[in-house]
Amino acid sequence: MKKIMLFLLMVLMTVTVTANGKKDAAAAAGGDVTVTMFQLKVEIKDALDAYAAQYSAATPGVTVKVETLGGGADFGGALKAKAQADDMPDIFQIEGLGGYNVWKDYIASLEGESWLKDTDLAFMVDGKAYGFPVAIEGYGLAYNADILAKAGIDPASLTTRDAYEKAFKTLDAKKAELGIDAPVAMAASVAGGMWWVAAQHNLAAYWGGGLAFTDTHVIEDALKGKMDEPRFREYAKYVQLLFKYADQNILLNGSYDDQVGSFAQGRTAFLHQGNWVDPNMKQLGVAFKMGYAPHAFTNTPQKGLYLFAPSWYVVNGMSPRAEQAKAFLAAMATTPEGQDYIVNKAGMIPAFKSVTLKPSGQLSQALMAANARGGNYGVFFGMLPDGAGQNVFGPIYDLFAQNPDNIDQFVADMKDAIAGLPNM
Repeated sequence: MKKIMLFLLMVLMTVTVTANGKKDAAAAAGGDVTVTMFQLKVEIKDALDAYAAQYSAATPGVTVKVETLGGGADFGGALKAKAQADDMPDIFQIEGLGGYNVWKDYIASLEGESWLKDTDLAFMVDGKAYGFPVAIEGYGLAYNADILAKAGIDPASLTTRDAYEKAFKTLDAKKAELGIDAPVAMAASVAGGMWWVAAQHNLAAYWGGGLAFTDTHVIEDALKGKMDEPRFREYAKYVQLLFKYADQNILLNGSYDDQVGSFAQGRTAFLHQGNWVDPNMKQLGVAFKMGYAPHAFTNTPQKGLYLFAPSWYVVNGMSPRAEQAKAFLAAMATTPEGQDYIVNKAGMIPAFKSVTLKPSGQLSQALMAANARGGNYGVFFGMLPDGAGQNVFGPIYDLFAQNPDNIDQFVADMKDAIAGLPNM
């Protein structure tokens, strides 16, 4: 009996060791892992969460979990806190060279990935790919075509600063008739987390407006501490117009939801946001016709919109799950389910040439039409040092919003801020 029991015990131990060996081998091969993703686009949160769940269900042994922090929150600071806590995600987001320079020790090369040959917008350094383009995004000044028509304003005429001033005055004089609170929905509050509307997206007009799409000389001069003061003063007059004719509560205190909601409810004629609000417009049941007019800040006509890859997903090369993270991104770009997520669920313009789906949102369609026409302007704030928009330029715009008559102070403050960029 003892011999039989000993034999059975040996068999049981052998089976257990074999089973554990297979489990360890499966884990080493990439099974039973959780890929973490940290991203900043709040407007696609629900769609991305759903896609991650769909991918996880279809991929044995892999679960993708997404954490979102955006809408003006300090994403970079939160990522640094994760690094300090030894809790870096497997996939995270950068917005350009400034972010890359902070995190380059973590960022894996994406050379050889299947999607790379299908896009011109991968994030590249020294000829090598490090970033997966989230989408093509862009903006001008979005308009409610119905309100403009009632006011007798042709959006095609809005190609100079004088034309905007005339339109804003007309709308302001007809607020009661049109049922609007103000001509423009724009936010600039640092406390409200809306610094990026002015200090990144609007400031992009100074960096690239009216220039060739790849002309970066203005921002390259700024990185050396130099401001083109005549050009900036023309631009500052446009900012002043926007601030004076914006809904003041939204400008000084409003949140993203306040700004977008005001336009969606027909309480403002213009919205300073990009095509990323298309999902919000759908959720809010917007039925009116929309389009984009250019951020024409000079009286030399400007007709282009601003197009760019707004950010890139990068893979944490220090993670043991880097290969599973790369596979998740590849599926997003190359599978029908991933492409459906990008275009139909998230409402984004795909950065991959082979994708034939087209977004249903009106603002995304306006950008695609502008892209086909050409003559658009580049967006270069990603070239700035990390934190420049939020910590340096954002507070200056906030102050100017509180006192838009003091344009000389705004110009002087921005000149000082640009002079300090080489030291960041």
